[in-house]
Amino acid sequence: MAELKCGVENCGYNQENCCCKGDIMVGGQHACDCGDTCCESFSQRKGDSYTSSLFHPSRTISIDCEATNCTYNSNYKCHADHVDIKGCGAADCKETECATFKES
Repeated sequence: MAELKCGVENCGYNQENCCCKGDIMVGGQHACDCGDTCCESFSQRKGDSYTSSLFHPSRTISIDCEATNCTYNSNYKCHADHVDIKGCGAADCKETECATFKES
């Protein structure tokens, strides 16, 4: 499991830059750089409410990953020690990205 820092402040699973979902899916099957990836688990926050699945935010999380060109991807699982998800002002998962992506 990776240490996750989520910078997508308007995601319903984000609480204090941690994810409350339990696991996420990074998309980008044909990604060649960070901008070609996204957090497919993104869910836009509605007002001040959270859509969290877990009671407490977690700093470590299981990450499934479709970005097969990423050096950290092994059998569709992310094996990076630390992952940054970015997407300031995102209203859709396509406006997020895995900033840790590194083309293999």
